[in-house]
Amino acid sequence: MARRQPDLGRFTDVALLVLVSLAEGDKHGYRMIQDIEEFSGTALEPGTLYGALMRLEERGWIEPLPVIERRRPYRITPAGLDALREQLATLRRIEETGTRRARPSWGVA
Repeated sequence: MARRQPDLGRFTDVALLVLVSLAEGDKHGYRMIQDIEEFSGTALEPGTLYGALMRLEERGWIEPLPVIERRRPYRITPAGLDALREQLATLRRIEETGTRRARPSWGVA
C-alpha cells in the first residue's frame, strides 16, 4: 500500500483572497466569506476577515462604502487592483518555477 503524503495545508494569504473577491465587485463581509470559500476552499472566520479588511484599508487597497441594511460593503481601490495584479504575477512565476522543478529528471528514480 502506498504511503500517503502529508497534507501541506492550504497556501493562503487572507489579504490576497480578499482582493481577489473584491476584484469581482463590491461585497460585505459575509458575502466575501462565502465567495472566498467558493473559489478557494478556504473557510475564513469573521475575525480573520475583519483583521485583513482593516490592514487593507490602512494600505489604501480597499475602501468601505456606506452601510446598507446593517452591512458595510467594501470596494477595491485602483491601488488595490495594482497590488493584486503584482501579487498574481509573482504567484504565476512561483507556479511556473515549481512546475518546472517538480518534473521528473531523466534517469532520476
